Amino acid sequence: MSRIFNYFAIALGVVFLGGCRQVAPTSGLSHVRPAEVGLDEARLELIDSTVQASIEAEDIPGAVVAVMRNDKIAFLRAYGNKQVVPDTIPMTTETLFDMASVSKCVGTTLSFMQLIEQGKVLLTDKVKQYIPEFEPWEDPDMGEKVDITVQDLLTHASGLDAYISVPKFVKRFGRYQADSLVRYIATEVGRNFRPGTDYKYSCLNFVTLQAILERVTGERLCDYAQKHVFDVLGLEHTTYFPIKGAPSNPRAEELKPLCAPTTVQKDGKPFWGVVHDPIARAINGGNSGNAGVFSCAEDLCVIASAILNGGSYRGRRILAPETVRLMMSIPPANDPKIGRALGWDTYGMNPVTSGDIFTSPHTIGHTGYTGTSIVMEPRTRTAVIILSNRVHPKDDGSAARLRATVGNIVAGAIRD
Repeated sequence: MSRIFNYFAIALGVVFLGGCRQVAPTSGLSHVRPAEVGLDEARLELIDSTVQASIEAEDIPGAVVAVMRNDKIAFLRAYGNKQVVPDTIPMTTETLFDMASVSKCVGTTLSFMQLIEQGKVLLTDKVKQYIPEFEPWEDPDMGEKVDITVQDLLTHASGLDAYISVPKFVKRFGRYQADSLVRYIATEVGRNFRPGTDYKYSCLNFVTLQAILERVTGERLCDYAQKHVFDVLGLEHTTYFPIKGAPSNPRAEELKPLCAPTTVQKDGKPFWGVVHDPIARAINGGNSGNAGVFSCAEDLCVIASAILNGGSYRGRRILAPETVRLMMSIPPANDPKIGRALGWDTYGMNPVTSGDIFTSPHTIGHTGYTGTSIVMEPRTRTAVIILSNRVHPKDDGSAARLRATVGNIVAGAIRD
């Protein structure tokens, strides 16, 4: 197997202040002392003060940090509180977070890559093949028209507007009008440049990918991802609807108390178990290509393990090795300044996500608006997962410096 798929597998371990002890893993991944996977335990202890500084600065109320190497969890620790309004509740390593845009990767991208390897969709397919009314980009001077492709959507090279005004949309079309949103993106949203020539991060790209997947499969994205990704990997704490007894989530009662809240609303209550993103919440009702997944650190480690082992976790395969290789690569047809893999950030596009040291061309990751992030570094078979709800109680915190600093600490702890 190519080294790109041996990158590293995920294993969860818990390190406590004053020492390290093993706990029974909930995911099946082994929990080990850092030294067993070539990590300096004393160096990893620096994570504590880094996270604590973010908490004291009120950038975040709390966080969960996991470090996986060689399919084993060498560090898993909870900090601070998961809730401070209306009551204070301590953070735990089992906490479920609103993954925000990390959903684009673990939900939409992994699901969509399955369609590609099954021959149901091609990267070069024009979006209008699936959404006939989908308008092309038109050169304002020459009148030339260029169609947007599936690859353009996955790499944020489509030129679509970054977002929409949800209040204006809801006033015009009403709440929970997902079909109207697709038509709106297809016919009214701005096309800002010739597809494939520039980069503009857009949630609308992934809402469009959702529409394509649902038309091809006949299933809602949330149900497809649950059945073909999350359930295949044996993930018991990853879902689109953590507090609803939807068909895609029969375990809602168990998951409810694990959810971390996000922003406090005018009534004094925070969003809790309900997706924070306005498009996903007010228009798509929680089933959305750009946001909506809730997950925990250990489950994300399993996902990373599968990716870094060529699409398979302990014999449970979600993608073929060559499909993973494709997903982790920057499409050569795109302008070099785009620098995005299929559905994922690369180090060159967003070094703040991974820090200054994890600089492999194949390092991929993603962040979420709520304060979540995942980074996978293939050369050293290492993953770093940081989960926080920086938008609680107010949407004014930041996890950017924390991500880069923890990334540097982990990279500096690698000894072999």
